[in-house]
Amino acid sequence: MVQSPGSIADGVGDQSYRIEEHYRIEKELAQRLRCASRNERLHLYREVYEELFRRVPYHPMLTRKASAGERQQDVARHLRQLRPFLHKDTTFLEIGAGDCALSFAVAEFVKRVYAIDVSETITARNEWPRNFELILSDGIDVAVPSGTVNFAYSTQLMEHLHPDDAFEQLENIYRALVPGGMYLCITPNRLSGPRDISRSYDQTATCFHLKEYTVGELARIFRRVGFRDVRNHFGMKGYHALCWPWPFVVGEYSLGCLPFGCRRWLAAHMFPQVRLVGTK
Repeated sequence: MVQSPGSIADGVGDQSYRIEEHYRIEKELAQRLRCASRNERLHLYREVYEELFRRVPYHPMLTRKASAGERQQDVARHLRQLRPFLHKDTTFLEIGAGDCALSFAVAEFVKRVYAIDVSETITARNEWPRNFELILSDGIDVAVPSGTVNFAYSTQLMEHLHPDDAFEQLENIYRALVPGGMYLCITPNRLSGPRDISRSYDQTATCFHLKEYTVGELARIFRRVGFRDVRNHFGMKGYHALCWPWPFVVGEYSLGCLPFGCRRWLAAHMFPQVRLVGTK
């Protein structure tokens, strides 16, 4: 069927309304988190995400589950960058596992997989691999046995934590690692942001990205927690390398001196993400 010009315009208008509605709802819920005490946040992380998915049923994290081909490509891309760290005796931990598709894929290559998330809605599954365990979290706790994880991974997670909770969660991840264990953390670079839905409306993140970081900021937090070695990670088309973060810190300092629009454009091309590996 060929759409009339009117129906096309209505579709564009409906999409625009949905984005604005999503922005308003998420900003409202994020403000609730920002203003909450630590004790309130222990149950609030789960509550606000469940409320978001209920009030925004067209949220990409829900609709993406129906796009199997696209999700498989996304999982394959993440798996390629993780493969150098994974071995048959590895105990793997994913924090912020979402629909658990990546953890399920990793389970084929390792001894054991722990997947942690705050939402029962997004993690709903009928069948799990035998070496897989799902753990629902309060957003801070990492309820796995101490000193058992060889490799921990999170992507697009750190920015969703209240800044007062980020350090505590990182301490819990550190506790879960074996000596010599590694944590790869991928999060949007603040200089290229905001990177949540507030990007079209604000110059700093105001929705569920409660705090976005630079390489320098996150590296300092890693060292405070106790990671003895902190490196920047490169992974592309099977190529894998770790390097010192200081060249990125120098570049970030230079970009930070530029006007907002220029800084954001350059950072999006030069430093779109923070990719740190901490070794215990």
